[in-house]
Parts: sequence; structure tokens; C-alpha cells
Amino acid sequence: MPKLKRKTLIAAITVVVAVLGFTVAFIHEWRVIKKEPITIWTEDVTADCAVALTGGPQRIREGLDLLARKSIQKLIISGVNPNSHLRDIFPQAPYYGDLREQDVILERRSKTTFGNAQQTLPLVEALRCRDLVLITSRIHMRRALLTFKAEFPPHFPIVPRSVPALSEPPSWDEIAWESLKSLFYSSWAY
Repeated sequence: MPKLKRKTLIAAITVVVAVLGFTVAFIHEWRVIKKEPITIWTEDVTADCAVALTGGPQRIREGLDLLARKSIQKLIISGVNPNSHLRDIFPQAPYYGDLREQDVILERRSKTTFGNAQQTLPLVEALRCRDLVLITSRIHMRRALLTFKAEFPPHFPIVPRSVPALSEPPSWDEIAWESLKSLFYSSWAY
């Protein structure tokens, strides 16, 4: 077999194996993400602090609900627009009874899930939190939890608290997009 044909064959086999490997990994991510439960309906949680990742209104509401019920002492809302205030992102906040705005910390620097984890860690340390509730949508929870666990100290307790996705059940393209992001993150973030 000529040298050129052998190199072409090896390249073709390599591409086929890579595509098959990616497909298997993508299907695995899809299945795991699709099976993620909505925990706010089935589990009660308590912790020193919670972090609600921006990207959906139910995430912030759940964090404020936990704070109002005194299930947590401090709430960090991560990924907030630098020009926004609590009333801008959650206008119902004044109606939450004795909710103290100083118990809500708006983290404004992060723009990604990885950034959320990196920017939240110093806040958690400064607040002296011993454990953390992580609040995000159910389809985002896998990537967010793995990213936070990779950035936080190894034995730091992080309790997942997933809320419904923007559309329930999530559409195939929402799950596909999250599966792709999760595969990308798995190669470098966790």
C-alpha cells in the first residue's frame, strides 16, 4: 500500500473513532442531564449560605425563599449585571417580610459558570460559610455542581438545589446545548 493511502486511511480511522467517541460522550451527557430531578419540590435544605446563579427567575426566587425561611443566613446571587441592584433583578424583594438586604450579596464579575465558581469562593470564605446550597436550573445543575466542586476545597459541602428549567420539560435543543457545554467544561474545568 502506498505511503499516502496509508496516511489517508489512518486519518480517516482517527476521525471516525473521534466522532464515535464524541457521540458516545454526548449521549451520556444528554441522558444524565435529562434525568436531573427538580429538588425544590422534594427536599428541604439548610446551610450557612447559598449561591443562586443568574439565568432564570426561579433561581433567585428560590434563594430569597430560603433566606426568608431562615434556611440560610446569607445569599450570594452570582452573575449579576454590574449596573443592577436587588430590586432590579427581583422587584418582589420588598414584599419578603423581614428580609435584610445586607444578607444578599450581588456578585457582579462572573459571566460564565466557571466564573461563578471562581468569584463565589472568596465570598464564601469571607462570609465564613461552612456549607453551601447551589441553586440553578435542573439542566444546568450537573455542570454547575461539578464546576463548583472542582473550584472549592475538596471536602466543602455543596448541596444541589435545582429548580425547573425555563421550559419544562426542557426542549431537545436546550438539553443538546447544555450537553455540549458540559462536554466542553469536562475537558478543562472539572
